[in-house]
Amino acid sequence: MSEPSRKVRVALVFGGRSGEHAISTATAAGVLKAIDRDRYDVVPVGITREGTWVLASGDASLYELSSGRLPEVTHQSGREVAGLAELGDVDVVFPLLHGPYGEDGTIQGLLELAGIRYVGAGVLASAVGMDKQFMKLAFTGHGLPVGPYVVVRPRDWEQRASEVVREVQEQLRFPVFVKPARAGSSLGVTRVEDLTGLADAIEEARLHDPKVLVEQGLEGREIECAVLGGRDGGAPRASVPGEIVVDHDAARFYDFEAKYLSDSQARTQAPADLPEEVSERVRDIAVRAFEAIGAEGLSRVDVFVAPDGEVVLNEINTMPGFTPISMYPQMWQASGLSYPDLIDELIQLALERPTGLR
Repeated sequence: MSEPSRKVRVALVFGGRSGEHAISTATAAGVLKAIDRDRYDVVPVGITREGTWVLASGDASLYELSSGRLPEVTHQSGREVAGLAELGDVDVVFPLLHGPYGEDGTIQGLLELAGIRYVGAGVLASAVGMDKQFMKLAFTGHGLPVGPYVVVRPRDWEQRASEVVREVQEQLRFPVFVKPARAGSSLGVTRVEDLTGLADAIEEARLHDPKVLVEQGLEGREIECAVLGGRDGGAPRASVPGEIVVDHDAARFYDFEAKYLSDSQARTQAPADLPEEVSERVRDIAVRAFEAIGAEGLSRVDVFVAPDGEVVLNEINTMPGFTPISMYPQMWQASGLSYPDLIDELIQLALERPTGLR
């Protein structure tokens, strides 16, 4: 009698060294609850803020985001491991890491070197998708619409700050948004109404990243679209779009608190209430943005829809928030793909794809 086939062994890697550690940990809680244990043998691997890897508990409740509590991976979360070899015969890694040291191509490069399949974008696409400057260059190089912006490099700000301020004043209209070039979850982002607040906002962003972007504020609705890689060489698939609706009496914009800590400052809606032709335009631009950076697996594409229906790209996230209430799963739920089935689809996409050049 033949032995039963072994379950696919999946390592969920979460936490990490970036400022988005808590959000990554909360994402892991959602996946741990929903993944099909009949199909997958799950190995939870936490990374502390200092970069230590630990074989963590599979108890999802330890990692959930709750009111007044940001979850964290610590040295006490599990047994320290020296590297991937200690995890055993892992078939696929699901890197649930957000921000630098995870979403930026670093862990993707490690997994490529180890010859281990993984969920999501490869090294280059992850790096480009993390760096807002090069992301926008890739978009414009493919004829996609982006708003005006100014890049503030470390040397420029340290040696000629007054010229940088003048450049922003000449090229952009206020209000502007000042952002770390390589961070997510709205960390370090400031809305600046006039020139007097610009320098302080740049310094705030530099706490998260020495390279900063100053983007012109755009009038329009904040619309998002989830993209999923195609199976068997097929084209990427786009969900129905969703919308971020911010209560501007309670929050100036969709910042970290409005995203994760407040129940009243913002809400999400999927599908978004858009005319069909605008919805199709959003979906088309989302897929084109996905392909422009060479993304794989999954991405969330964020755009602005102006009152006249014009669609302008804001950014792409190659490892978007993935809790059950995050926009990426919400949009697929509204498109007919449940959260557990979405997790399964992403793992199957990763198993289908080889490592190395492709």
